[in-house]
Amino acid sequence: MSDDSGLWLLLAGPASATALYWALYRYYRNTDKSHAFEHETDVAAKPVTGSDQKVDEIKGTRETRIRGDNLRAYRTRVKRTRSDPPSGAG
Repeated sequence: MSDDSGLWLLLAGPASATALYWALYRYYRNTDKSHAFEHETDVAAKPVTGSDQKVDEIKGTRETRIRGDNLRAYRTRVKRTRSDPPSGAG
């Protein structure tokens, strides 16, 4: 067995590692499928609507609860949305 026959095995390691890294990089980054979102997509900005009203100001309070909270009244906080049953349901 000559000394050159094992050289291909030593070169196969770094070459296969480079090929694997390149394949995984392209797979996860999708560099061949990506597009320039900022340049190809038109986003129309609109002014913010609504209003802010100051309700109350409390300074230096030591109370651990907020008056009128509905923390323990979960049935009044969470309302079930009723939707039409899907057609064909019996």
